[in-house]
Amino acid sequence: MQSARKARQHGINALVFGVTGLIVYAVMIFGTLAHLEAVSGDLPFDMRPLGYTYSEANQFLAGLGPEGRAYYLTRQMPLDLFYPALLALTLVSTLRWLEQRLSYRRWVRLGVVTAIGAAACDYAENLGVIAMILTWPELSSYLVGCASIATTAKSALTTLAAAFVLVLGVMTIRRPAL
Repeated sequence: MQSARKARQHGINALVFGVTGLIVYAVMIFGTLAHLEAVSGDLPFDMRPLGYTYSEANQFLAGLGPEGRAYYLTRQMPLDLFYPALLALTLVSTLRWLEQRLSYRRWVRLGVVTAIGAAACDYAENLGVIAMILTWPELSSYLVGCASIATTAKSALTTLAAAFVLVLGVMTIRRPAL
């Protein structure tokens, strides 16, 4: 069982990482991603939880134009280097904080693994997007497929990790401390 001090530190970490992650997310959603959508007339890769086809990726990259593709690499990607780690650290810290009141240690560990997996898929997606931008217009269908799979996996794992936090949080509220 965690000590109260360790649990408190996990709670503080969850709060700091969560607030920082929300700030970065807001800058992306209302800033860089909104700009990319306005320039291209289409949703950026990051905003397509069900993935995308070769023709959709090609159309989006063409719609961005040279300035939009440069913007994606120099504005959106630096932010998206921080966000996956911040989200994973928020989820992991929250799960570890909730763990103090639960006997479901296996579920907490599974939630932690899921959160880390989501971040890994987000980074794989980022690498795929960077490669697509750098190789466009010579776009590989294999590359688009891999990036799209990473996007879909990121979305699914992020949703699952958030569900672990939500369900374990509700269980914590409904249960007395161990």
